[in-house]
Amino acid sequence: MFPSVRFEVVLARDVQYTGAMKTSLALVLLGLFGLAGCSDKSSGGGGAAPAGGGAAPAAGGSAPSAEDAKAATELFANRCTPCHGAGGAGDGAASAGLTPKPANFTLADWQGKVTDEHIEKIIVFGGQAVGKAAAMPPNPDLDSKPGVVKALRAHIRSLKK
Repeated sequence: MFPSVRFEVVLARDVQYTGAMKTSLALVLLGLFGLAGCSDKSSGGGGAAPAGGGAAPAAGGSAPSAEDAKAATELFANRCTPCHGAGGAGDGAASAGLTPKPANFTLADWQGKVTDEHIEKIIVFGGQAVGKAAAMPPNPDLDSKPGVVKALRAHIRSLKK
């Protein structure tokens, strides 16, 4: 009467991974680790402070509050540094397996091509929201923290060489 359904458990050691499967698996794991960093819980400042100091005043705006600047510095160290690197050059340890490579925030050319709004949108909504790589994860917890987003954007702008 009803067709039978058979479920099988396949152990990971029995699977032959192709190049595309490895890439997909790497992106899924990177996304999961990236999302793990998106919680509101602070890591207690365990990450190293990024090069270049804290957030700089936004172009055409006032300096972020000390609280927002501190939160942005911690967020950059914990969430951004793995891919973008401590100095923002796109050379973080996790960038090795990424194609395309993460943005190099130190380049004047890159800084000149992107608007503040673009940077803030990609921080909150991720790469796909602006037509970029899905490997750049969204940070939905920051949607309700515009001061922190602006401070993070100001920090990114301060990395220009």
